[in-house]
Amino acid sequence: MASQPSQQYAFRAQKRLGLVGGSPDYDPVENFPGPDVPARTYQYSPDGRLFAYAISTGVRIYQAESAQLLQDLSIPNVVEINFSPRGTYISIWERPVKFEDGTQHKNLRVFSVSTGEELIAFSQKSQEGWDLQYTISESHAVRLVSQEIQVFRPAEWSKGIVDKLKVEGAASITLSPGLNPSVAIFVPEKKGAPASVKIYNLLSLAGSPLSQKNFFKSDRSMIKWNTLGTHVLVLTSTDVDQANKSYYGETGGLYLHSASGTFDCRVTLDKEGPVHDFAWSPNSKEFAVTYGYMPAKTVLLDQRAKVLHDFGTAFCNFVSFNPQGRLIALAGFGNLAGKVDIYDRRTLTKVTTIDASNTSHCEWSPDGRFLLTATLSPRLRVDNGIKIWHCTGPLVHVQLVDELYQTSWRSTLVDSAPSFPAQIPPAPAPSASVAAHQAAAKPTPSRAAGAYRPPGARGLEASSVYKREDGTPSPAGTPNGRYSRSPAPGRVHRKHIPGAPTSPSPVRNGDQEKRGRKRKGGKDSKKASAASEESVRPSIEIQVNGNVDGNENGNGNGVQSPANGSVPSTPAIDANGLDPIAKKVRNLTKKLKAIEELKEKQKKGERLEATQLKKIETEAEIRKELSGLEISS
Repeated sequence: MASQPSQQYAFRAQKRLGLVGGSPDYDPVENFPGPDVPARTYQYSPDGRLFAYAISTGVRIYQAESAQLLQDLSIPNVVEINFSPRGTYISIWERPVKFEDGTQHKNLRVFSVSTGEELIAFSQKSQEGWDLQYTISESHAVRLVSQEIQVFRPAEWSKGIVDKLKVEGAASITLSPGLNPSVAIFVPEKKGAPASVKIYNLLSLAGSPLSQKNFFKSDRSMIKWNTLGTHVLVLTSTDVDQANKSYYGETGGLYLHSASGTFDCRVTLDKEGPVHDFAWSPNSKEFAVTYGYMPAKTVLLDQRAKVLHDFGTAFCNFVSFNPQGRLIALAGFGNLAGKVDIYDRRTLTKVTTIDASNTSHCEWSPDGRFLLTATLSPRLRVDNGIKIWHCTGPLVHVQLVDELYQTSWRSTLVDSAPSFPAQIPPAPAPSASVAAHQAAAKPTPSRAAGAYRPPGARGLEASSVYKREDGTPSPAGTPNGRYSRSPAPGRVHRKHIPGAPTSPSPVRNGDQEKRGRKRKGGKDSKKASAASEESVRPSIEIQVNGNVDGNENGNGNGVQSPANGSVPSTPAIDANGLDPIAKKVRNLTKKLKAIEELKEKQKKGERLEATQLKKIETEAEIRKELSGLEISS
């Protein structure tokens, strides 16, 4: 929990930043009495009239505009609170407790905001999806209990359940907004049976579903209705990715359904990878999807799943329309850098790019002109606070908080939200906090950091290994991806790979060979010695009068020509007293002997492997090579 002063100021700021239209007022609300103990959570009513917060001793409800205290509910250990759409009721959720007499703890309770009276209570163990779902007019409320959808009339709570529907395997329900409410019911995949989403008319649950879609690869679902409640998007996913491409499960697919059941389809996505985010436009006719392995792709589609615009690829996993649907924010939060691109829906051009690193929460203002980003605890415990950006890009306010757990704009009803002007308005003057923040965050000048040099090489000239052929430094390698060294005068250029051993001299190699024989000894040391000689010989260079063996003299056999007063080279001798030619003769003789043994086995009727038969076929080639070596020697 946050300390008391930080939590108090956070609530003041959150309330005041919700002013609709014009520039936000960044001063704390004068009449608002902050909590005297750390608060656990807060909530605005959807219409913005009410504000409530929960503390360890109860819940306090205020009039948001005047900060007048309306109710102080003495209910300890409240964890969650939520208002009904028009603020008539408030629900609270306490952690469930086991009673000694075995009675159930009714930890979900509904109160009247105007009177503070408890109207109804339920037992609700799970915190996920804990609250009832209300129609926009508050005429009905629904909840899912043990695969049964229960319907209530809030005006008549005392009558209890007025309608119900049993759906085998139902895991979640989502009630649509709009005047003709529907309820989408998700049933996960189980024992080979496919998952399904069924849509029912709330006012006639007893009838058959309006729409039903079956699909596989679905343990969970995310369901989003458009504002009018006419279409719904369903994203299915699994907890385990069978292809082992992700730790977080696998996205099954994105599906579009009409509430009337006249249209349904799978949204075609042309880039492999998960669906990161999707959102409906407030006009209820369009939606945007961000999908695919990074960099992700974002597209805008209509209500028939046809692509209207492709925004291209970027490192983003968040998409959000402003409340008027005029602007679209595409951002990359979480483990991404926090860059936010804002697009104009009318022209489909980019308006600006915002650098909002370490963002935990992002939200448009009700007037659609400002974007709030925040860094929250416990996800990040440093640099907590809020930043407010104008939609054209400038930062207009910064408020840092030691520990910030929750922040939001003051909400307003969709039908009463202010309209967005035809031309994107200019940004207002920033508050004094922006200049102070930028001054504190201004980096101190420092010398440009160069490539890393080990302590033993500092102060010395860089190795020629890491230079291009034209002599200029190349810390990242040459354009074709190979490292090279510049040839010294009189030498022929040879390629060199960083990390590979340079060509050692015969003396140094002899020392290494002796050390190797001491460590390994016996037969292994002889094999190592022979392999060492074989690798050393091609790299030996004897330079006389600016010529290098096998190149300038044109003999091509690797032996120095004695012309022009040069000194002839002596073939290298291995530990067994054999020069390279004699050693190769010995190896070829061994191969011929092995081939003879295989031929004897073949004559006796033994079955030979394919590799052994191929070895026999090389006999003529080996004899030809051997005869050539004997003539040259």
